[in-house]
Amino acid sequence: MKIRFKNSIIASALSLCALAGCTGDFDDINTNPNKIVVGQIKASGMFEPLLYNGANAWLNYSWYWNNELIQFTAFTGGTTRQEHRYFISNGNWQSVWNLYARYGNNAVHMYDLATEQNEYSLQAIALTLKVLYMSNLTDMFGDIPYEEAFSARKPGGTTKPKYDTQRDVYLQMFNELETANEIYASNPLFIKPALDGMYGGDMQKWRKFNNSLYLRLINRVSGREEMNASDRMTAIISNPDKYPVFEGNEDNATVKFTGIDPYRNEFADTNESSFTSSGRKITEQFIKMTVITQDGVQVYEDPRMGIYAKKNTSTKDNPDNIWKGTVAGCTEQEQSTVDKGTAWLNTSVMCRADAPGYFMDYAEIQFILAESAYKNIIQGGEQAAKNYYENAVRASIYKWAPLGVYSSVPVDINDAQIDEFLSSRLASWDLNTNKEELIANQKFLALFWIGMEAYHEYRRTGYPSLTIGAGTVFNDFKLPTRFAYPTTSLATNSANVQSAIDRLGGVNDMKSPIWWSKEAISK
Repeated sequence: MKIRFKNSIIASALSLCALAGCTGDFDDINTNPNKIVVGQIKASGMFEPLLYNGANAWLNYSWYWNNELIQFTAFTGGTTRQEHRYFISNGNWQSVWNLYARYGNNAVHMYDLATEQNEYSLQAIALTLKVLYMSNLTDMFGDIPYEEAFSARKPGGTTKPKYDTQRDVYLQMFNELETANEIYASNPLFIKPALDGMYGGDMQKWRKFNNSLYLRLINRVSGREEMNASDRMTAIISNPDKYPVFEGNEDNATVKFTGIDPYRNEFADTNESSFTSSGRKITEQFIKMTVITQDGVQVYEDPRMGIYAKKNTSTKDNPDNIWKGTVAGCTEQEQSTVDKGTAWLNTSVMCRADAPGYFMDYAEIQFILAESAYKNIIQGGEQAAKNYYENAVRASIYKWAPLGVYSSVPVDINDAQIDEFLSSRLASWDLNTNKEELIANQKFLALFWIGMEAYHEYRRTGYPSLTIGAGTVFNDFKLPTRFAYPTTSLATNSANVQSAIDRLGGVNDMKSPIWWSKEAISK
């Protein structure tokens, strides 16, 4: 059984309830009340759970939510899971809300303790992680408490925090990333480097992550003129001494699990059947974006494909030994047919006890710069955009290439194969006329296995072009644009939640576009 960090992280029940609602849904990472009292813990004692359990939460949400919503996979092995049909309940909304709120609250708690204990490195890291977790909360739901969130345990705090507009949430997150960057710049000492399974206590690398996250969030709201994305992004990339960002895959925000409890990957004890083959199959959408078919014959594939996925070699269901995908959003009647012979997630790569977890990588930064240069948000024009784009594709493939040795059919990727891929119609800059779509599609594939990022990006850009299946009746054939506020939030903080709903248009559902989305901006 997987062991979690139990004795070194505390979530203040009162402040968590103030944001998420008291449901009793605290998972086993939080506290052993017989051993630790709130306020009597070292800030360093909260760091590992925030990092390692947070990375595992990212992995779990990639598998459980992101992949199903965004058509990387579809659960066509029955009807016990129907997320790909958008059957998502209030209990699901509550669980997602609670998870991000819990981690945000614990980051705030670590910041408060680090401030009291003069642990400046952990102050900065706490702000970076708070923004990481809370940005996902706002990106999933829209307006959320931020300024008054988690304040109930402090003098003058409240159990009924106001819901800040998403614009104001983003401005506050920007300010906190600026503050963190200034702290990192002082090169504070990380007292116990062995605790840090991502950067070994290297403050310069944490600083790069902080500012790369800053670029991600600026890019997220770049469609909103009032957010001055051009000025903000230019200020970062034109001053690398003040705002260092990822410069290569060696800077990636990658949590390295040792494979020894409690430092184990989320899926370490998961077999192929429960992970993928009995339910979550690779989709035809994924195959369409990674495999070239000519005259009915598959003639070429993305070099990462054999790392991401595994062919179904059943001679009965897949006699031609080709890449086959199931239909996301298919009806119950269709599923028994469409999932025959379909490919699976690559368990041998992803379910190792020491398989890494990803928060963000260098490829994403290069994709952001490619899009921004192409749209003239930053200087450089199309030639710069092409260079950034090709750097991004190379970086993503190089990130995955070392994992090819773990595949049941080993994958070896070399420079020539990457050059060939960049010359193929899947990825060639020159062969694709719609550059924005090309950048977005390849970024989408590069975001595979990174939390909810592909889902966020789809709502921002409208790419890739997804097909909504005939079985998606639960949300009126519309891919969820957000998650709805859970009923507990409405019950415990009704006036403030209702104000947020009114700003959405008066309906608390999964069809109202959030503020930064392409749909909302286009209205």
